[in-house]
Amino acid sequence: MFPAFPSAADRGAVVLIVAAAAVLAAPAARAVQPFVVKDIRVEGLQRTDAGTVFAALPFRIGDTYTDEKGSAALRALFATGLFKDVRLEVEGDVALFIVDERSIIANVSFVGLKEFDKEPLLKSLKDAGIGEGLPFDRALIDRAEQEIKRQYLTRSLYGAEVTTTITPIERNRVNVTFTMNEGEAARITSLRITGNTVFSESTLRDEFELSPSGWFSWYTKSDRYSRTKLNADLERLRAYYVNRGYLEFAIESTQVTISPDKQSISISISIREGQPYIVTSVKLEGDYFGKEDEFRSLVGFRVGESYRGDAVTETVNRFTERFGLYGYAFARVEQRPVIDRARAQVSVVLVANPERRVYVRRIDVAGNTRTRDEVVRREFRQFESAWYDGALIKLSKERVERLDYFKTVDVETVEVPGAPDQVDLVVHVEERPTGNLSLGAGYSNAERLTLSAAIRQDNAFGSGQSLGVEVNTSRVNRTLVVSTVDPYWTVDGISRSFDFVYRRSRALNQLLDEYEASNQRVALTFGVPFSEIDTVYLGVAADRQVIGTTVGLPLAYLNYRALFGETSLGFPLTLGWTRDRRDSVMVPTRGSYQRINVEWSFAGEVRYTRTNLQAQQYWSLPMRMTLGLNAELGLGKGLGGKPFPVFKNFYGGGLGTVRAFEQGSLGIIDPTGAYIGGAKRLNVNAELYFPVPGTGNDKSLRLFAFADAGNVWREDERMSADSLRSSVGLGLSWISPVGPLKLSWGKPVKVQRNDRIQRFQFQIGTAF
Repeated sequence: MFPAFPSAADRGAVVLIVAAAAVLAAPAARAVQPFVVKDIRVEGLQRTDAGTVFAALPFRIGDTYTDEKGSAALRALFATGLFKDVRLEVEGDVALFIVDERSIIANVSFVGLKEFDKEPLLKSLKDAGIGEGLPFDRALIDRAEQEIKRQYLTRSLYGAEVTTTITPIERNRVNVTFTMNEGEAARITSLRITGNTVFSESTLRDEFELSPSGWFSWYTKSDRYSRTKLNADLERLRAYYVNRGYLEFAIESTQVTISPDKQSISISISIREGQPYIVTSVKLEGDYFGKEDEFRSLVGFRVGESYRGDAVTETVNRFTERFGLYGYAFARVEQRPVIDRARAQVSVVLVANPERRVYVRRIDVAGNTRTRDEVVRREFRQFESAWYDGALIKLSKERVERLDYFKTVDVETVEVPGAPDQVDLVVHVEERPTGNLSLGAGYSNAERLTLSAAIRQDNAFGSGQSLGVEVNTSRVNRTLVVSTVDPYWTVDGISRSFDFVYRRSRALNQLLDEYEASNQRVALTFGVPFSEIDTVYLGVAADRQVIGTTVGLPLAYLNYRALFGETSLGFPLTLGWTRDRRDSVMVPTRGSYQRINVEWSFAGEVRYTRTNLQAQQYWSLPMRMTLGLNAELGLGKGLGGKPFPVFKNFYGGGLGTVRAFEQGSLGIIDPTGAYIGGAKRLNVNAELYFPVPGTGNDKSLRLFAFADAGNVWREDERMSADSLRSSVGLGLSWISPVGPLKLSWGKPVKVQRNDRIQRFQFQIGTAF
């Protein structure tokens, strides 16, 4: 964060200069006749061990002393950085070194620090020579102070002041305190674009990340000026014009003005649009291995269209990737537009130089401090000692990203010195927290004290395995869930998951009659990958249901107890399949997802089939919008002449099904008023996402409009469109530190008299 501090080499140069001056100023070290050293003494030491001084000297007792050795001794002692002053006096055949030790920094602290994190700042200072246990150097302190001020300028804190206080303490030590008066950040109050005639100023400003202060500036900080952000915005502005044919667009000037009170900033940009150009031809030059037709099919623009810079760049990337498929990692493709200004036409020439074919010697992983190399390596489809394959490397990078263990993943291709046909791949990752710990407590008249705790680690001990434990306890409901997933139970990528679930429900009525029902489930599931996007799941489970006293028991539970007994067992087998083509699990903008899961309880008192089908599709739309559709169908059927068990019912209503209806309230209502779901469920959802104004390209915070339809039915009830419930509304989606958060406000469109309405709802979970 703070790169401008002086380097060790710079500090060494300063020490040598001081040492040289000290040598010239030390007459006792000159004009001394050589003699045999009988003793060496050191005066002035407080903390430094005498052995450190003796080890730095170029002579020992019994050696012959000369003026050159005396000068070398002074330089060596200054070079240690431990002393402010060193003098050498010769008394007969004794060499006496008189030293003045530098103060040692005992502590570095900050007062008023808000904008930066303390730990990275301490590390940066220590790397620059300012830290606990290091010698105190006033020059370094002054430079650090100026560098901290410069860093505040990058955050638009132009009025920030940094004052350094040095406090001497015992044993020649000092405390260093940096006091920050950060002040208020300067805000962008004006952003003007002049010279535009084709597109409106507001249209062009929409391409900028920087913007004047607005409603969401507190979140996006888009009104804080940064030269880096402005340069990026100017490049986006240039791309906007070039993508619409204005090949000679130019930014003529950029002016940034700050007010005298350093609280407001005005930005003025002058542009020259030029004229739009039409593509008249596309020519391929260079070495294409005789596959010109194959490469020409990758061209992403057409003759007769306006020149589009993004399409040309995409074409160049496709050409480079295609060369990578053949092992040419360093292929260069250059686009050369030939402009005819008089006719406003351009001919695009694509020149290819594939250079040499290479193979991958080694794959290294860098940046992982906790995650084991094996976790990253096993996701790679590019192998060592194999020909370089760009498609496999891209796929490998995507697989590592989908682990969701890292903030960023980059693959660097490094040439091997002396081996022009070899490269190394370096996978640079930046780890992110993968654990989640939550604790909660509550109190109500019905449930009394409620305690809850949950811990989940998706990359336990850096092994890539997931481990989760959840505990909830109250007078009415108690839950214990333990789950673990090993994604590479075998080297072939077969996963294994284990789940143990204990749930107990207990209800009290006013007469203190009560009923109690509990469920225990143990499940073992294996996932077998059949392709990069297809996985088949096979599992077996054991379910045990216990219903205690019948007093106060809902009718549905009473019927279940009469049919299956007070204690019932079920042994379901599960078979599932998923296909995931989404570009992102957390924030998908394009692609599809399909899932089928069938559960068949073949033994025990409880026998049934339960099928769940789901399909999702996402489309990217103009203006950074995304359209998502979701459809889900659930079907349950009892076997052996008995109905579908109530504990396996589907539920509808609320986020994930039909919003604006109370969570789980659709379907069958027990005569006692309890919501018990149903054996069939259908819900269809449509969501249109669009960016929050002022957030630029940030996808972690988005607004959406939704339309939902669906319902839940009994096993013997016919599913019909007339009985569907529907709603529309608006919502906010945020990828928060604790997980994906959705807030929605909805209005029921198709509703019946007894439906429970809940217009505002929120949920922490996945999409839809």
